[in-house]
This record gives sequence, structure tokens and C-alpha cells, in this order.
Amino acid sequence: MSRPIVVVLDDSQNVARASADWSKLEARAELRFLSEAFESEKAVAAALADADVVIPMRERTVFSASLIGKLPKLRMIASTGPRTLTLDTAACTARGILCTNTGGTQVGASTAELAFGLILSSARDLAMADAMMKAGRWHDGLPLGQVVAGQRLGLVGLGKLGQRVARYAKAFDMDVVAWSQNLTDETAAGAGVRRVPKEELFATSDVISLHLVLSDRTRGVVGAAELAAMKPGACLVNTARGPLVDEVALLAHLKSGAIRAALDVYGTEPLPADHPLRSLPNAVLTPHLGYAAAPVFAEYYGESIENVLAFLDGKPIRVMNPEVLDKLAG
Repeated sequence: MSRPIVVVLDDSQNVARASADWSKLEARAELRFLSEAFESEKAVAAALADADVVIPMRERTVFSASLIGKLPKLRMIASTGPRTLTLDTAACTARGILCTNTGGTQVGASTAELAFGLILSSARDLAMADAMMKAGRWHDGLPLGQVVAGQRLGLVGLGKLGQRVARYAKAFDMDVVAWSQNLTDETAAGAGVRRVPKEELFATSDVISLHLVLSDRTRGVVGAAELAAMKPGACLVNTARGPLVDEVALLAHLKSGAIRAALDVYGTEPLPADHPLRSLPNAVLTPHLGYAAAPVFAEYYGESIENVLAFLDGKPIRVMNPEVLDKLAG
């Protein structure tokens, strides 16, 4: 009997092999590591045509019902992270494809730390200063930075990530306010911050940081009106999801110099090489690194390996769609 083919997707930093011990799985399966992003669903289907098991990295590749229908050999998707909004679990269940997940004990700290790092980087123009130093320059042309102590941070979303960023901000002596559709005064007070209306948050905050899950209700939650209400020179930080923000309106406000931005997520990822965001001096950009930290990947890949080995042993663990177990048993 031929060995199963296990494909590790989305290894864009080429770090998957070094993040975990693959030896036990490699002894039982043919392992393939793919690093390039796919240009189309057709390209994904071609690359995975003979795959029995796929280990994708979070939501970098969309597994729609359409794609799943094009993968007749697929038996298991071992997702990394606790949840994957771009995986059609129902379509997998209908096909009898087992879906598993992993823990995410470090991902909250990883993303929140990056968010606050972007706040500081934008405030002090650290990216520009670094580029100037490496070009042999000193102060000439470098603007004076800001001090975040005493500034107002507006959090759009006050879940676990937002609350963590709030704690960081208070340690830096920032005034913290928050808003989301369902946020109550009691929840905000419990996190040590004050709930304000959305309009007030955008009009009075020096820094605005987004911490919402992307959904039909939150898509475009930061639109032209919100961006126009921002204080001159205020900074929009997004480490959540690109489509939370109207990108066309954001580009217009950045090009005018009205506001600043510090972004880790985008409407199209990877961000195209010729995208206008890449040329704006008032935008600090990182390539979706919020969860991309060594301890996070060690957990993701380590538990994914355990999940695949358990599946091969006929004793699946961390199952997202337990309805499939009856089909497998039958």
C-alpha cells in the first residue's frame, strides 16, 4: 500500500520544517512543503490533486466548497489554530473529510505585541529611521516623533486581544477608550477602559487599533466617514483583517497626508508588489506577522503532526467535525 501524501501549505517563510519534529510523520507519509501563494483556486486544486492530508497555515489558502469538490483524494485537513474562517467545514463533512485544529495559547500575545509595536513604530518613525541609518544618513529628513504617553488609544473591539492591548497602553500612560457593536459599559469598565460611541472614538483618538473578527457585520466597519472623522495625524492600526477597512478610502486619506497607518493585514494577501500602500511614507507595513512567531508555530505544527498521526492510527483527536467519525467508522 502506498504511503499517504501529506502537503504542508503556505510555508511562506520556509520555517515549517524547523518549527517542529516531523520525523514520526515522515516515517509514515510522503511529506511535501509548499511555500508559494496560489494565484487561483485552479492552481490550488492542481497542487493538491493527489494529497490525502493537507496542513494549511491559518487562513492563507481558502478552502471553499468549490475547492473541496475538486480534491477527490483528500481525506483530512489538519488546520493550524483554533478556528479557520476560510475553511468550509460543512462541505468537508458532506464529503467525509475529517477536519482538526490546534491550540493557540501564544497567538493572542503574539498579535497584541505586534499591534503595540506598530503603534510605537509609527509614533517614532522607526521604519524610516532604520532605512536612513542603513543608507548612511543621520537626522536629515527624519521628522520628529510623537510620545504616546498622554495620548488616547481607541480600541475597535475589546475581546481578549483588545483587552491585552489596553493593558499595554495603560502601562504606557495612554488614555484608553473602546467601541464595538455589542460592547457594554460594564464589560469596558471590567477591562479598565471607557466605552464611547463610535463617532467619538474616531474623532478624539490619537491612535485607533482594530481588534474585531471579520464577518458580514464588521466588513467595512471603518469606512470613509470614520476615516474622515479622524484627527489630523492620527494613526490607524490594523492587525485584525484587511477588509474591516475600506481600502480605497484609506488610500485616499493616506495620500492626502491627513492620517497615518500601521498595517499588518490587507484586502489582498500577499500584498501585490506594485500596491500603492508600499510607496506611502506615512504607512508602516508588515506582512501579516501577527501570529507568525516561533512559539506559535511550534504549537501549531507540533499539534498538527499529532493530529495527522492520530488520524493515521484510526484514533482522531482535536476533531472539528465529529459527524465524520461515524462515516469513517462505517
